[in-house]
Amino acid sequence: MGKKLKVVKEKIESGKEYSIEDAINLIKESSYGKFDETIDLTVNLGIDPRKSEQMVRGTVVLPHGIGKKVRVLVFAKGEKEKEATDAGADFVGAEDLIEKISKGWLDFDKAVATPDVMGIVGKMGKILGPRGLMPNPKLGTVTFDIARAVKEIKAGKVEYKAEKAGILHVPVGKVSFDTQKLIDNTKTVVASIVKAKPAASKGKYLKKISVSSTMGPGIAVDIASLGKGV
Repeated sequence: MGKKLKVVKEKIESGKEYSIEDAINLIKESSYGKFDETIDLTVNLGIDPRKSEQMVRGTVVLPHGIGKKVRVLVFAKGEKEKEATDAGADFVGAEDLIEKISKGWLDFDKAVATPDVMGIVGKMGKILGPRGLMPNPKLGTVTFDIARAVKEIKAGKVEYKAEKAGILHVPVGKVSFDTQKLIDNTKTVVASIVKAKPAASKGKYLKKISVSSTMGPGIAVDIASLGKGV
């Protein structure tokens, strides 16, 4: 363990669950990275992700964004190309982009597509899928409402999906954000996760919640501090 990380860990009381405000303030005070670290939310869920009916997956637009410029690529033709460009998409096209990607180009963060071009986009599944870049109707990235999809992503739309152990990891902002903005983003994400609770999930749904910065340790959060309905 590095000296700086050791100093940070000594500030955290073992076994204690902090209010969301105290946890975020502790992260901000303890941040030692030479860059603007991302603050991540980790949620342990009372689900069995091996069962498809208990999978938790969704998207949510953070009220204050994630503090990162997101490069959006749109697969579209005709009028939808102009709509995508006007909405702020960084790259727009169809066959030309497919050819570029097939040759190894992947300089974008999110991809959106209109349903009518998914036939050709689907051929890129082996390249885009493993990198989490494949457009998906369940996540709102396969749609004819291109302008809305692009604007939401640019505004701070994040995705979440439970891993094998029933754990979710979601970015909620940067260390440089005001504490209240980070609290707002965190509560928005947790509310969305609660709303996505599978009917088949029994017992305690939110088992444990913690927050951490890119370089720092996790800090346990008192779930009650996130407000009613959580």
